[in-house]
Amino acid sequence: MISALRGGSGKTLISIGIVSAWRESEKSVAAFKKGPDYIDAGWLAVAAGRPCYNLDTFLISPPKIEHSFHSRSKNIDFALIEGNRGLYDGFELEGTTSTAELSKLIDAPVVLCLDCTKSTRTMAAIVLGCLRFDPGVRIEGVVLNRVAGSRHETILTKSIEHHCGVSVVGALPKLDEQYFPERHMGLVPAPEHRWAVETVDKMAGLATKYLNLSAIESIASSGGKPGSAPSAAVAATESSEKPDTPITCGSSTNVRIAVLKDSAFQFYYPENIEALAEQGAEIEYVSPISDKTLPPVDALYIGGGFPETHARELMENRGFKERIKSCAEEGMPVYAECGGLMYLGKELVLNGVAYPMTGVFNLAFGFSKRPKGHGYTISRVIRENPYFKQGGEIRGHEFHYSSVLSWTGREAKFAFLMDRGTGIAEGKDGLLYKNVFATYVHIHALGSPEWALSLVREAKRFKTKKRLSSH
Repeated sequence: MISALRGGSGKTLISIGIVSAWRESEKSVAAFKKGPDYIDAGWLAVAAGRPCYNLDTFLISPPKIEHSFHSRSKNIDFALIEGNRGLYDGFELEGTTSTAELSKLIDAPVVLCLDCTKSTRTMAAIVLGCLRFDPGVRIEGVVLNRVAGSRHETILTKSIEHHCGVSVVGALPKLDEQYFPERHMGLVPAPEHRWAVETVDKMAGLATKYLNLSAIESIASSGGKPGSAPSAAVAATESSEKPDTPITCGSSTNVRIAVLKDSAFQFYYPENIEALAEQGAEIEYVSPISDKTLPPVDALYIGGGFPETHARELMENRGFKERIKSCAEEGMPVYAECGGLMYLGKELVLNGVAYPMTGVFNLAFGFSKRPKGHGYTISRVIRENPYFKQGGEIRGHEFHYSSVLSWTGREAKFAFLMDRGTGIAEGKDGLLYKNVFATYVHIHALGSPEWALSLVREAKRFKTKKRLSSH
């Protein structure tokens, strides 16, 4: 587990560097990201050459976290988990959703990344505090970041190793080059960065040069053995969450779900796509920027992203927009999150210029420099809908700088009441229109297993209805 004292300390750079360096040395690596994050996970996926999965103890139950980690790190040499924020940070007093608690859950030793700017011996006091705050957290190594020179590094190393008994396993200097362009919540997503592979290779070079990779490998080897999840606990959890009407998909009834994915829409948990496939759905990726229309499909899934940075291209692809709207009018199941919600609106307004979108909902969205919604959400399902059981509770998260400028809809179209989080308007979220569900809330399939089941079920119903009407 790579953690830090706070966000912005360099743990993403270090995590990507280690994963990429291991991969370059022909070691197999499973990469994970703690917390609700798409962007860092995207960069880690590029470094590992395989999907990066999220481990989030707010969204997902502990047994499922364990099962996900162990099952997705079988037959590999090393697993690396990038933490989020500070090691002990969480939104409640007990810190149950912190990186520290996750490290204990999956028995992952911690390497602590320290931003050592204008500090020397005090870093030892901080590390000692982290060690004593929870002795159950195994802090096994420290990486010094933004070191001013050899003298600075020597003082830091001697102080930490003498007072804390923890090895310093690397020291990165202050870097002049900006390897990762930043925007909004953090790094620019890897799919938008033309030099993603080149950048990751540079991170591997930095890790090889400035980190003691053999010492870090020894620390990793002291962790719990991947592939040995507590199956009894997982089985009990899964059996308690089975839907009332399970779906079976025979070869004659499989459905095709279009996933809108390109540089405008790229925020998808791989677990969500896998959950749809496990229910028998065939996934087809399409681009609302470059594709002229939709292929023949039975449902749509439109994830998050930054449609505002591609507003002109989305606006100018009129044929694709018109097809999306006609699908919604025909009753095709459409599930949209955040950026997808904005794309289903009437227009995006940027610097006073309106860019028409699909117009499924009569919503105009504007943008600000400060977040309008940021953090975990808890939604109560207050209205019957195709995807979530009325009366239930949905845990998710929201990250958006957009907000509704105007809307002529009715309150009755909302399915969610936000007990935690901002939502679309007046503490509500989850807009409904025919078989369309659009929300600012991002959900994780392991935490909301009914979602994939419901979307595939609705796709089957729509496919059957089309077949019957054609006869």
